[in-house]
Amino acid sequence: MSTGRPSTSELNEIHTYKGQERALRAGRLGTVGLLLSVLAASAPMLVVAGVMPTVFGVMGIVGQPLLYVILGVVLVLFSFGYAEMSRHVHNAGAFYAYIARGLGPTAGAGASLVALVAYSAMQVGIYGILGFEVSGLFATYLGLTVAWWIPALVAAAIVGLLGWLKIDLNAKVLGVLLIIECALVVIFDFASLADPGAEGVSLAAFNPDTLTGAGLGTALCFCIAAFVGFEQAPVYAEETSRPHVVVSRVMFLAVGYAALFLAFSAWALTVAAGPGSIVKAAGEQGPTLLFGLTESRLGATFTDVLHVLFVTGMFAALLSFHNVVARYAFAMGREGLLPAAFGRTNKSSGAPASGSVLQSAISVAVILAFALTDDKPAGDPTAPVLHLFTWMGNIGALGVIVLMAAASLAVIVFFVRRGAARHQAARLVASGLAGIALVIIAVYTVKDFDILVGSGPGSALSWVLPGIIALALAGGLVYGLVLRSAKPEAHARIGLGNEAFQLEKAAESETTETAV
Repeated sequence: MSTGRPSTSELNEIHTYKGQERALRAGRLGTVGLLLSVLAASAPMLVVAGVMPTVFGVMGIVGQPLLYVILGVVLVLFSFGYAEMSRHVHNAGAFYAYIARGLGPTAGAGASLVALVAYSAMQVGIYGILGFEVSGLFATYLGLTVAWWIPALVAAAIVGLLGWLKIDLNAKVLGVLLIIECALVVIFDFASLADPGAEGVSLAAFNPDTLTGAGLGTALCFCIAAFVGFEQAPVYAEETSRPHVVVSRVMFLAVGYAALFLAFSAWALTVAAGPGSIVKAAGEQGPTLLFGLTESRLGATFTDVLHVLFVTGMFAALLSFHNVVARYAFAMGREGLLPAAFGRTNKSSGAPASGSVLQSAISVAVILAFALTDDKPAGDPTAPVLHLFTWMGNIGALGVIVLMAAASLAVIVFFVRRGAARHQAARLVASGLAGIALVIIAVYTVKDFDILVGSGPGSALSWVLPGIIALALAGGLVYGLVLRSAKPEAHARIGLGNEAFQLEKAAESETTETAV
């Protein structure tokens, strides 16, 4: 009996259908490789050293560890429906493919452009803080003054090269960097428990009363961005062995690990500095908080290694996001949402080469634009952090939150239309609850965008930057409507991925047989 999906042998034929590489190479990733690939995007040390001190110091939320637990529950609820959807739809377009299958091809077209802009923005933003940190290492250890954009461009070149190579090789690079990075953070966590601050080992940060305050909405936006990565698992479905099992398994493992790791590490920071002192300490020390607390417990050498791993962790996140953007571009090219050239892969490695080149070109262009036009005083090394990293990172986070909220609705509609509402009732309820929570977080994100980017009240940036996501959505929807009118066959293929080409082959075969 046909399942409605191409078999493995049929997919292999599609690889070279009409002389073109139009499918990603199957069977390249297993559970471990996929898990490491998606976890790398969350950049654990970047979160611990950058996001956590900001939430403590700027927003005054002592209960940050509890916040990660709460958000972990929300994202687990989201994953129930999202993971079930991954069993039915295997497409490198992930978010937009799911939305297309649930809410229609036009909605999928809108989501495709939002996904491309959001993940691209998140990746490009990291180049700012990586360049800043590397230039600081050169100054500290070699006495050399290096402009931040030089190491940023070097990193972009290396990431672009790796993007051309096999995904299983990329997974190995990401895996090694991620494991070392997480191990060092965990060592710090246990060192903090063994040598706590003046208030001792306290669970005060898990008290719900510590979540009160005007900064709670903004903290939600910051903290949910720390989880970004788990939702990327379906992007690699076409490249995994047993995608029906592996993709959903990895999503739950990634969410669970991220929630536990982030909550434990945030709690360790409160223990090291003291729950009553963490807000003041984080406000005064900012991103140096982690390194200062580490040096007093584990010594200068360990702290120096931590600085280096801070850079390699960011590099791992860059490579992970690069791979995701390249695959979104590939899926869009394959389905007519981008020029057809983007829908072909590198014949030797099976990687989406054109999508990789596109993201590399965007990265270089944005880095150079910020290097040339940043309005901070000459010689101010914080400019790329305050602007490139903060602006792009929050644009990307908003886009991903919007996509998750839309995907929650799409999952419900998809299964209701298939007559599976009763069978999938528990998952649909979970998706509905997660969708409501995500919409609330999205509203807070837009409302507090001036705080998120540090622009101050009344700044045009508070509507211009989130307006980029709105513009991407509107542009995608308009393009979807144009396709529906001008190219209905292309419009109907949105979200179908390989299945569309299998149907195309079948139609051509039927036409040939009829002619004969």
